[in-house]
Amino acid sequence: MYTQKSFVLKPADAEKNWYLVDASGQTVGRLATKIADVLRGKNSPKYTPHTDSGDYVVVINAEKVVFTGDKLDKKVYYRHSGYVGGLKERTAREQLDRQPTKVLMSAVKGMLPKNSLGRKQLTKLKVFAGTEHTHEAQQPQELKL
Repeated sequence: MYTQKSFVLKPADAEKNWYLVDASGQTVGRLATKIADVLRGKNSPKYTPHTDSGDYVVVINAEKVVFTGDKLDKKVYYRHSGYVGGLKERTAREQLDRQPTKVLMSAVKGMLPKNSLGRKQLTKLKVFAGTEHTHEAQQPQELKL
């Protein structure tokens, strides 16, 4: 009996493309799921779960993302200094004012695998608060989401 072998993509054979995403007016969670799919490579027919086969994503206008409902005032971002009693918290409104790139980074990070592969895939996400970015040399293609 003949069985067909499964296709397994090797990391050296993966083609890495660069995509540009405009985040202005987009909902944070819905945008983050689509970005996470591109980072993992799930938009490609050659997707292999245990291989870094995803593409690079450059996000501009991260300060113009929107939250639905009253998440701006009720959603809380935590961080810890490492010292006793060093837990700090900010609401989503404060986080958008101070560090708008971290809002989208943390949303995408939560949607990637919690292992070394997920950490490697997160490094392919480049988030910028304004319209300018430093990756013109890579000639990113516009990604409609």
